[in-house]
Amino acid sequence: MNRRTILGAAGALLAAPALAQPVAGGRTVRLIVPFPPGGAVDILARLLAERLAPALGQAVVVDNRGGAGGLLGADAVAKGDRDGTVLGVISVTTLCAVQYMTARMPFDPARDLAPVSQITDGALLCVVNADTARRHGWTDFRKLVEWSRAHPEQVKMGSSGPGTNSHLNIEAINNFAGAKILHVPYRGGGPAINDLLSGTIDMMFDVMPALMPHVESGKFLAFAVSSKARLGILPDVPGMGDFADLGLAEHNLVNWNAIMTAGGTPAPVVARLHQAIQAVAADAAFRDRLRPLGYGTVTSPTPAALTELVERERPQWRRLVEISGARLD
Repeated sequence: MNRRTILGAAGALLAAPALAQPVAGGRTVRLIVPFPPGGAVDILARLLAERLAPALGQAVVVDNRGGAGGLLGADAVAKGDRDGTVLGVISVTTLCAVQYMTARMPFDPARDLAPVSQITDGALLCVVNADTARRHGWTDFRKLVEWSRAHPEQVKMGSSGPGTNSHLNIEAINNFAGAKILHVPYRGGGPAINDLLSGTIDMMFDVMPALMPHVESGKFLAFAVSSKARLGILPDVPGMGDFADLGLAEHNLVNWNAIMTAGGTPAPVVARLHQAIQAVAADAAFRDRLRPLGYGTVTSPTPAALTELVERERPQWRRLVEISGARLD
């Protein structure tokens, strides 16, 4: 070995422990998913956890806490240990919208959750049961909306729970387009997908990872995305801007998820967690695993930048809640 090789190897050995600096003395980190196993957020969390463990140098386990549209899991994060060992994959609706749908919030998102980093963004995908669509003559999203107007509340749409972005989205579409689609809340995306496969419900608007395999198999048909514009990964699937004639020209719902920890966690610990998230997100293999599933990998340059994002988006989500009339009380 020459001198340069020896120095390079020594540098790598020194750098490895510096990168993998565990928090809380190396105790196991729980990554809380506010939904049951099998849904899109659960898939994201498991991909993240398996890469976060080596980035932190300690075990990371996924802890599913489904219920109340994500509030039970978020509450577990808010009331978790303030040492960095409790993290949560928290949606934009929990951070920006739910407080406007209920007077009985179990925690204050601004006070009881400490921001670490945004991790993904993406639109919701509208899928329908292929057999149901053929039976009713739904060849596209426009036909579905028109059929629902003529058959009020006979089109059943499943969601991950009340107050989720899927719930807000469908109520806004009902409002803008005069559709009469019935919202059916579940305790997570996994159970709703199972009922959509069986034909118990007719459609879903949800994040893409758990839906795309069924689109590819032909069991689901992809009719639209919730963003105004089409997505580059699904160029043939219309965005809401394609349905100006239905009153949806300006509808634009973009979903994102963030990693949060308990409020009051020391800033150096949050900074260490942010560093580890950044390292995972910089891995091309991680981004490549998410991209075909409809997730974009987006991180916050600092934890403070995530706080600014939440504050910036709250007014538009409040307006969406008011338009939709969605309530959790």
